This record gives sequence, C-alpha cells and structure tokens, in this order.
Amino acid sequence: MKLYFLRHGQANWEQWDRPDDERPLTKKGRKEMENVAGALRDLKVRPHEILTSPLPRASETAQIISDKLGLEPQTTPLLAPGFGLHSLRQLLADHPDHDLLLVGHEPDFSLALQQLTGGTVRMAKAGLARVDLENLAELRGELVWLIPPKVLKEI
Repeated sequence: MKLYFLRHGQANWEQWDRPDDERPLTKKGRKEMENVAGALRDLKVRPHEILTSPLPRASETAQIISDKLGLEPQTTPLLAPGFGLHSLRQLLADHPDHDLLLVGHEPDFSLALQQLTGGTVRMAKAGLARVDLENLAELRGELVWLIPPKVLKEI
C-alpha cells in the first residue's frame, strides 16, 4: 500500500484576525499547489482516494490536486491538527487496500513519517512524501521519497 502525504500550501497570515483554523491558501499557495498537482500527474501518482483535513487551507489544496487527478476529495476530521498514528490506523481501516493521498498539517505529518519509517524528516509547505507500508499491522513502512515544492515545480 502506498501512502502519499501532502502538506497544504502557503496559507494567509497577513492581517489575519480570525481563528487559525479558518486560514485559506494565499494566491501564491494556490499557484504552488497547481505546480504540485501538475507534478503529481507527470509522476503518474494515482491514489485510489484523496483524503483531506477539514481546514480550508488543506481542503483547498485537496481540491486543486483532485481537479488534476480526476478524483473527488473526501474530508475527514481524522486529518485535522492532532493527526497521528491512531488517526492513520482508523483511516486505513476505513479505506483498506487503497493507495491514499493524505492532505494535512505540520508538525503532524513529519511526526507520523518518523514513526512509520524511523527517519527524521520535516515536511515543507506543499511538500510531498511517499511511504510504502511494509507491515500494516505494525504501521511500519519505507520512505520512498520526500520532495520539496521547489523540486516539484521543476518536474
């Protein structure tokens, strides 16, 4: 099973006086995600499903990606801030034997990647990682790649 972890694009902080959970993508963040979506298509990344955090910056990211890949994203509170292996276990139970593209947040994704693979990573905004799960019961896998957005832009 392949798991793709995609951190949302750049979100609005300028003159933001509303709750953090309501921040949308910036214009630059949307453009960055268009580049990532094109790279995913060119890399022939074909998940069975796209699952996203309900926060606007993540759901906007998922929608941009889904438009390019031809999949409708599904929103789940399991990918909201606080995501961890307990949430991942539930997602995998709800979507058995499916390659999944997960759209979410930091520091949750970096910590989950560390726990899954034993390696220390840091997910950049609009960064993408692929983990091939080797042992579903123990949630152990191999980090196949971790691609920052600057590289994705060049693909």
